[in-house]
Amino acid sequence: MQTHFSQDDLQKPHIREADRVLRSCVHCGFCNATCPTYQLLGDERDGPRGRIYLMKELLESRDDDDQVTEETRLHLDRCLTCRNCETTCPSGVEYHKLLDIGRAEIERRVPRGLPERALRFGLRKALVDPARFKALLALGTTFKPLVPGRLRSKMPPTPVDAGTRPDGQHHSRQMLILEGCVQPGLSPNTNAATARVLDKLGIGLTPAPEAGCCGAIDFHLNAQDAGRERMRANIDAWWPHLEAGCEAIVQTASGCGAMVKEYAEALADDPAYAEKAARVSALAKDLGELLANEDLDNLSIQDKKRLAFHCPCTLQHAQKLAGSVEGVLSRLGFSLTTVQDGHLCCGSAGTYSITQPELATQLRDNKLDALEAGDPEMIVTANIGCQTHLAGAGRTPVRHWIEIVDEALT
Repeated sequence: MQTHFSQDDLQKPHIREADRVLRSCVHCGFCNATCPTYQLLGDERDGPRGRIYLMKELLESRDDDDQVTEETRLHLDRCLTCRNCETTCPSGVEYHKLLDIGRAEIERRVPRGLPERALRFGLRKALVDPARFKALLALGTTFKPLVPGRLRSKMPPTPVDAGTRPDGQHHSRQMLILEGCVQPGLSPNTNAATARVLDKLGIGLTPAPEAGCCGAIDFHLNAQDAGRERMRANIDAWWPHLEAGCEAIVQTASGCGAMVKEYAEALADDPAYAEKAARVSALAKDLGELLANEDLDNLSIQDKKRLAFHCPCTLQHAQKLAGSVEGVLSRLGFSLTTVQDGHLCCGSAGTYSITQPELATQLRDNKLDALEAGDPEMIVTANIGCQTHLAGAGRTPVRHWIEIVDEALT
């Protein structure tokens, strides 16, 4: 794709990066074939190719150009950032990098109205702090009939009790775990179950309570600078433990895992953090990725349920780990149903299900139809956002896959 940036424009790092991504696109349109929003809406501007053209026009225009409007922002907002298009693209277009640049630019050029700004600010403040989120969740549970519908569906029934979490400090192998921000409130058993399973494999989890949100929520809501500050804070929290010998940083939410693996790119121009960020990204491991390379013979499983696995977009498209969790579950003896169109997004996409509820609901219902076609006893997934979104329909029970493994251990 030809671009028309001036030499002055190309002195700016974000324009230089956008130019590189744009020039790699041959506008073949293969991406539209697997884009969930294009499939639903049939509008070229709601597919990757059309959005690329919109961002090209946006970045090449001047600040006073009246062609850049709220309509441009609407089509960028409708993108799930599922990155299915990147998996499909024969030219290797790094669409998500261009999207981050385009969204930041449209946010600067076309300010949102007060209600939207308030919603996005509220989400960023409510979701990223575990204590605050737990308090708000408890308040919402008490007054559930008064909670707005799109938020009420996100409130789970009483979470599964976390049980006893092993100390694990006696193990010679130590790893860090990202505790997450909303997961401790919505599914407190997920990391506890992980700790118990890893304990049986001779792996201990070193606590790093100073670490917080990975930064993904800020990036979802176009607050990239705030997201980078969270990345730096997490690196500071993890660094002493990595220096002391912790061999990996485990993520049980694939959305967080995708974000941590991109710390190196996000902080590449930060002289104080670039080298540390690169090491952190290299040591980040999704739980399925980790267990796929472990000897699982010590895990004796009973009550092997018939499961349908929903592979989150952040696992299969962002981290390129399609099949990793399915492989672990199959090795452990679980029966997995076949899921048609498993590459398509469920509509959760971070905060998307709150900011774009109509599209998210259509995608969720389509995904549940596909997952339930094989008559599973339970749906399992690897991301708290997908888990909560799918469970909100009140159909087949949805859990994190490691919880089912933990419950089946003898």
